[in-house]
Amino acid sequence: MRTALVHHEDMTAARLLWEDPECEIERPERLTTALERLRQWGLEQRCLQLAAREASEAELGLVHSPEYVSLVRGTQTLSTRELQALSGQYDAVYFHPSTFHCARLAVGAALQLVDAVLTGAVHNGLALVRPPGHHSQRAAANGFCVFNNVAIAAKYAKQRHGLHRILIVDWDVHHGQGIQYIFEDDPSVLYFSWHRYEHGHFWPYLRESDADAVGQGQGRGFTVNLPWNQDLTLRSGIPRGEGLAWQGRAPGGPGPGAHHAGLCFQGQMRATPQCFSHLTQLLQVLAGGRVCAVLEGGYHLESLSQSVCMVAKALLGDPALPLSGPMEPHHSALESIQSVRAAQAPHWKSLQQQGSTPILNPSTYSLEQRASPVSPGGPKFKAAEAQASAALSSLLDQLHLNPTLPVRTAVALTALDAALVLPADVLRQEGSAPQEETRAWARLHEALAQDKALTALGKVLHLLNGILDGQVSSGIAATPEPALAPTLDVVIRRSSSHGARRLLCVAVGQLDRSTDLADDGRNLWLNIRGKEAAAPSKFQVSVPLPGTTGGFVSCVLALVLPLAYGFQPDLVLVALGPAHGLQVPQATLLASLLRGPAGGRVLVLLEQGSTSQLAGVLARVLQGEAPPGLGPFSMASPEDTQALIYLRGQLEAEWKMLQVAAPQVP
Repeated sequence: MRTALVHHEDMTAARLLWEDPECEIERPERLTTALERLRQWGLEQRCLQLAAREASEAELGLVHSPEYVSLVRGTQTLSTRELQALSGQYDAVYFHPSTFHCARLAVGAALQLVDAVLTGAVHNGLALVRPPGHHSQRAAANGFCVFNNVAIAAKYAKQRHGLHRILIVDWDVHHGQGIQYIFEDDPSVLYFSWHRYEHGHFWPYLRESDADAVGQGQGRGFTVNLPWNQDLTLRSGIPRGEGLAWQGRAPGGPGPGAHHAGLCFQGQMRATPQCFSHLTQLLQVLAGGRVCAVLEGGYHLESLSQSVCMVAKALLGDPALPLSGPMEPHHSALESIQSVRAAQAPHWKSLQQQGSTPILNPSTYSLEQRASPVSPGGPKFKAAEAQASAALSSLLDQLHLNPTLPVRTAVALTALDAALVLPADVLRQEGSAPQEETRAWARLHEALAQDKALTALGKVLHLLNGILDGQVSSGIAATPEPALAPTLDVVIRRSSSHGARRLLCVAVGQLDRSTDLADDGRNLWLNIRGKEAAAPSKFQVSVPLPGTTGGFVSCVLALVLPLAYGFQPDLVLVALGPAHGLQVPQATLLASLLRGPAGGRVLVLLEQGSTSQLAGVLARVLQGEAPPGLGPFSMASPEDTQALIYLRGQLEAEWKMLQVAAPQVP
């Protein structure tokens, strides 16, 4: 099994024993509802299930002081009145006689998950835990958090498994200041927090939750805060595109292990559950896919359980549901991203290369424009429930319309490729489209009349029909070299005539778009390895193939993915043509990331004679496995950087996901 699920029923024992409107939302049902939903969706059964163990006091001591551990241990024998008095010494915390046991299980679950992933027992995993941990500090409980589960897990991974670079991505409506304090001077841990801030007027009301808090000493540049400042109490919410707006903007830190916490749905962030699938998939291309997901916040039970399932599906390799709605970042989100770039640019050369933008002060709004203070369990959390219910109703409709397909990936190859070894769950397609259909399409191009090209076209069309009819999610097909371009043209026309409303074609190498294809907005043609950076129209873009790993990553994250998500295609075609120049890791990274925009519907066309290694790795990637690493990182060349800046400048007025800086307000 590729994914572990770690939990323990004893973590439901702790509960609030007195009246406290602020703390009542942290309740045992957070876990029981999530587990029940995982079972209903058949996801728990697909995971390797592990019962959490208690962390030892020595393991707790990796982060917490002996005095604090002793204090929490002592809560096991306190009366309700004593527990309430002790809880009142902290901000938004309650203790229970079972708290020490539950909190040790929460830490132990995270440690077991780290062990399972780093020993190779599984590829990735999810730990369902409570109490949460990311607000907890060395000697203090805070914000429902007792022990800092993820911080201890990161320290443990370094000590027990010898990791040197760990990325922590914290998706929670509240800033995880506890993790930040613990690692703020540690360059071996990159902490990225995406949270609601409201210019300091959202809990925990800390100045160091803003974008200009970048770490201390040797750790400067290894704390990255992306604060959301939009006043969501007065506006309708965040367009779905904003959940992905930061994908190419903040510094990357791929390392041997990745841990991330869950984003709390409550708090009016309007992050939809399906967005979590896309964000998880983006993380899975790092660290060889070794991702440990650990639950933190989330207090609206229905939306929390749906979001947990979305993360689990992504970890299991299931395609993400397509995002719907406007893919346009809000002005406030662009301001926040711009502030992060300005604060981090002195520490990351990749950000220095992306062109200059006006530097904004971290908090520019007046007090009258700021939101009123909101605490983790306050009354304004209630207002999010109606919004959450509406979003969940939409999600259930999408799940009905986009069920998980029985065949995730199929491969249509010729006799020349018969020796290729494929993963056991990849279908080796033997059939072809009817001869009449194949010959009718072949008449469009003389090169397709030859026997080998005609045979290959029949296989491609059969595979394409399976994808378009919803029988297969993705596929790989091979054609003879002279026939690749005309085959691609046929696939585009066949898809359009078969109901695909929007088709994204990423053509790599010496492949030209057919001159008689209508430029009607139904097809977006993106050529990588074009002779020069050019955008003849909104739907035709050409960019030279970058010559370095950094240049390639920038091209994909800063151009290809924003265009793909902005276009919202029904199907993605990836054609690796003559002299495409991509190494196996580059080609598979491209295919892996393009699974997101079209809900996993990706068809890759290769030339016959392409290495069997490429086809085999592509098949595994389309199944949801992580692509191989790119190798040593090298910076983008000035020419590649200028090409990207030029194209983004040409296209950002039409494609809002390409915007880097907030538009100037007159």
